Amino acid sequence: MSLSDPHPAGPRRVAAGMAVSAMAWLDTLDAEQRSLAICPGPEDALDGAADAERCRWMYTPGDHGGLTLGGQRPAQQARALQVVASGLSMEAFVTASTVLGLENTLDGVEGFSRDWGWDRGRDPGRYWLRVFGDPTGPAPWGWRFGGHHVSLNYLVVDGAVVGCTPCFLGADPAMAPLLGGAVLRPLAAVEDLARTLVRSLDAESRDAAILLPRAPTDIVAGNRSQITEGVQMLTLREPVLWGRDSFEPRLRDLLDAMSEDAEQRSGLDAADHAVLALTAAPKGVPASRLDTGQRELLRTLIDTYIGRVPDGLRPTRYDDPAVLDQVHVAWAGDLAPGAPHYYRVQGPRLLIEYDNTQRGANHAHSVWRDPEGDFGADALATHRAAHHPA
Repeated sequence: MSLSDPHPAGPRRVAAGMAVSAMAWLDTLDAEQRSLAICPGPEDALDGAADAERCRWMYTPGDHGGLTLGGQRPAQQARALQVVASGLSMEAFVTASTVLGLENTLDGVEGFSRDWGWDRGRDPGRYWLRVFGDPTGPAPWGWRFGGHHVSLNYLVVDGAVVGCTPCFLGADPAMAPLLGGAVLRPLAAVEDLARTLVRSLDAESRDAAILLPRAPTDIVAGNRSQITEGVQMLTLREPVLWGRDSFEPRLRDLLDAMSEDAEQRSGLDAADHAVLALTAAPKGVPASRLDTGQRELLRTLIDTYIGRVPDGLRPTRYDDPAVLDQVHVAWAGDLAPGAPHYYRVQGPRLLIEYDNTQRGANHAHSVWRDPEGDFGADALATHRAAHHPA
């Protein structure tokens, strides 16, 4: 099982709440809406091919698949957001809601003129919810909510939540002014904690942690469904990032130009991308070399990511000092606030990535993944072996 809970009923309690919320939402939909909102569940895709849609995820503003918030009446939108809230802690739900609202701010930053080939370039109504399978039945089922800078993915097997990653939250702008001199920074904690930790390292440990003095323009794993050995960063021109196999020429040219400009600004070459490639053996400095205060900073940083889900779903394995010892921290870029940077935290069943490089280092991405259990893959395999032996 992917998830652990101090109270064994936690994953079942959360799953029960998800099922109630999902059915309450589905019951409000008409036939056309339901045709978009519902896809076959994992049990209907034993060969894995039909389950590929459930394991497709994105964080760009392209079509994520499902029924959009904008395609629903206000009361239906409220029900949809109840489904979203069922999989998040209160703090994470507030953060995700803020990210949706930032689409209006971003639209203004871009002069309300961004053209991606749909009616409005930046649109808080372009967030999709889709249910996979039957929330009331005995078979595995799941749900996905996603749009620009949000991707939430859950799987329920045998009445318990067994997967809640990939879990992605981004922010553009990452920092924006508020009245009275205040500043809005939805991802402030995950950026500041990591920087404080790396800056606190002694010279030897800092040298081990900092992989490059320059930062990549995005998280390295991108939106791949599976993380394989040696994968390198996807560029903006990659169709998989956008959920489309092709673009009309004017948009393809735009993405090519954006991608080329981003790479030139980063200063990274092929050798640099190889240094940053993801490997099963973590890169960076291990927690076993950190002092007590630094270990506490790292534990708090991890908690800020796994704290995106309700208490009943948060993994407890990193409370074990022996497990924490195996977690590594790696950084790329400058350590000065406001400078482009990237970091990762990698260890047993854990991959965290964060970057803030685009738009003058005011555009942040953050993701929590379980390379062995993303989309509940490990628990689903166990279930299939038990109930559908070859």
